[in-house]
Amino acid sequence: MRPIDADLPAEQAAPADEAALEERLSRPTPGVLDTLSRLDGDFLILGVAGKMGPTLARMLRRGLDTLGKKGRVLGAARFSDPAVAVALESVGVETARCDLLDRGDVQRLPDAPNVLYMAGQKFGTSAEPERTWAMNTLPPALAAERFGGARIVVFSTGCVYPNVPVSSGGSRETDPLEPLGEYANSCIGRERLFEYFAKKNETPILLFRLNYAIDLRYGVLLDVAQKVANGTPVDLTTGWVNVIWQGDANARAIQCLEHAACPPRALNVTGSEIVSVRALAARFGELLGTTPEGVGAESDTALLSDAGESVRLFGPPTVTLEQMTRWVAQWVRRGGRALNRPTHFETRDGRY
Repeated sequence: MRPIDADLPAEQAAPADEAALEERLSRPTPGVLDTLSRLDGDFLILGVAGKMGPTLARMLRRGLDTLGKKGRVLGAARFSDPAVAVALESVGVETARCDLLDRGDVQRLPDAPNVLYMAGQKFGTSAEPERTWAMNTLPPALAAERFGGARIVVFSTGCVYPNVPVSSGGSRETDPLEPLGEYANSCIGRERLFEYFAKKNETPILLFRLNYAIDLRYGVLLDVAQKVANGTPVDLTTGWVNVIWQGDANARAIQCLEHAACPPRALNVTGSEIVSVRALAARFGELLGTTPEGVGAESDTALLSDAGESVRLFGPPTVTLEQMTRWVAQWVRRGGRALNRPTHFETRDGRY
């Protein structure tokens, strides 16, 4: 069977396996190298063991090594899966086991002038809202207090905005935060606590409002592709989404260290276009040789972000929507491993 990416240039070919995928996701961009050439000192990633943290840590390490700089890259997390720590150590990323809910653990972490905060909880909120609030507000307070002398990029979410008319082009950084549900409100809590400590300690901070990052093993594109491949109807009620390649999101996060400010600055990070879920399903149908089935009618509102400011700062993402779509289709056809973590992008009431 002819590969789906057969007519793409070699440099745009789909990753053939997880090793190639990890290499691609952690490849430092010219923008990352440019930023790292100006930043001195060590880098600390809090909550490194999630979906994006390991490749972000590798990108930092690879970037510093390419430039011949000796700064440390340290990743802190509980590491409930010890294999994550082993894999990071094998590529030169130092690890520290740390419960970010424990003040003592956080206080024992080494100083670093460059901090990326990635910790948080989304799914399970409906069953245990108190845990979501704890995870999304207590560690931010402890981390902001502990690293008041650093510059910090705080991973946040586009969920802090309400659903907006598709015709609006998406929420902008200056729009009011009026989200739905406890998860999104706890994320505002995270932002507000960092803002409070930023003003108290004069800490430069950037609030990195991301939606939705795409890997071949998870993400909106995989959610849709799997349904198309399996003959499962695709819910079209939330008919429009934003997506960005995880490598591009990580690159932007590193570059954002130079744009941290006090008072904190917010930045929407996602792809340049608003993506039609119906059109996406149809494209996967073409690539996978199936006929997709859609259910529901598109609402005229959706959770969308205008990424114009991040595009102005960093340029367009390096991986296009068509590339991502082909890569995901090829991954599904090959039977590539999935993380089985649906995004639930269809959710409209904020209950995760």
